[in-house]
Amino acid sequence: MNSGKRLDQQDPLANFKQEFFVEKEMVYMDGNSLGLMSKRAETALQNLMESWKTFGIDGWTEGEHPWFTLAESLSARVAPLVGAQPHEVMVTGSITSNIHQMLSTVFQPTLERYAIVVDDLNFPSDIYAVESHLRLRGVDPVRAMRKVGSRDGYTLELADIIEQLTDDVAVLLLPSVLYRSGQLLPIREIAEAAHQKGILVGFDLAHSIGAMPHELHDAGVDFAVWCHYKYMNSGPGGTGGLYLHERHHHLLPGNAGWFGSDKTRQFDMDHEFSKAEGAGAYQIGTPHIFSMAPLLGSLELFEEAGIEAIRQKSLQLTTLLRQLIGQQVPELVDVTPIEDDARGGHIAFAHPEAARICKALKEAKIIPDFRAPNIIRLAPISFYTSFSDVEQVAEKLKNIMENETYKNFSNERNVVA
Repeated sequence: MNSGKRLDQQDPLANFKQEFFVEKEMVYMDGNSLGLMSKRAETALQNLMESWKTFGIDGWTEGEHPWFTLAESLSARVAPLVGAQPHEVMVTGSITSNIHQMLSTVFQPTLERYAIVVDDLNFPSDIYAVESHLRLRGVDPVRAMRKVGSRDGYTLELADIIEQLTDDVAVLLLPSVLYRSGQLLPIREIAEAAHQKGILVGFDLAHSIGAMPHELHDAGVDFAVWCHYKYMNSGPGGTGGLYLHERHHHLLPGNAGWFGSDKTRQFDMDHEFSKAEGAGAYQIGTPHIFSMAPLLGSLELFEEAGIEAIRQKSLQLTTLLRQLIGQQVPELVDVTPIEDDARGGHIAFAHPEAARICKALKEAKIIPDFRAPNIIRLAPISFYTSFSDVEQVAEKLKNIMENETYKNFSNERNVVA
């Protein structure tokens, strides 16, 4: 018996694979970009569509999951996954819209403190949002948006982050896990260093929520945003989430809207805003019920499996993946940190022909993720990736490189790779 099958027999999460729609003979390694659909997510969506069919407008207050309080009930269940109090979390918006909401709420520049620190490797949308807030406040982004540089082009050093925390900085916004390399940043250490300088700290959890435990409240993180369509498997464009530490709940939302109202007074139709308690105040418009629905089913799986067990298997999968590829395909450069506490749920490999290699992998029924200009991201997901799957990925990648079949494909980038 090979090692993959032996590990699969010992895997306490192995049965969860049958909960997902996995195409036969395909190994899906792109769950860090879009997670697969689970049967329970499908059922949850169908049930909420049925509630619309059955109740019409009364679906807001009737049925198993009344729409009027659906976001709040989901938020209380998401909170443990990010290490927050239930009233600190809200399922709402998207990553970018939630960044706008959080910055419009907590970023209050003065003549002395006006800068926002980001990093040179961050996802572009986060940067666009920060630039827009600086402009809206009459601050020149060229002067006030500071970027932490990378020494190797893939990772960040804690010392370099701390060096940027000067007296004129108001907010530090970083990813928890860098999307290109998979580096997991030391969230608690960063928050402590920033708070010593009087700087607010926010994190984008896009590439960590659902892959590992978090301790946002205890670490003192001021705010965070995330999506639910990657490791959380809530479907394309699924409603995102935000966290705001309870010490900031006195703040009025920078972008106020009807659903940020106190729910007991929301239908008074008063033009004076009655702020909801907790993170619910930072909703804006009517919740997207069908975009939230799959999360109901997905959360059941997380509650049954446990996020600690999910993280443990993820580390085992990624360790095996990088070991096998390191042995069998040494021409790929592993750019993800080695230490368990310094990496997220995917492994990133650099190669000049990365785009062509990804296309060859897809033809071989291995679904990877390409990131310009030269990164192959592989994310074995604890719910639906087996250890035998990982062995298959390494073997097919070895064959692609040895036989140079990737040369049959163009190196042009697809819109979605």
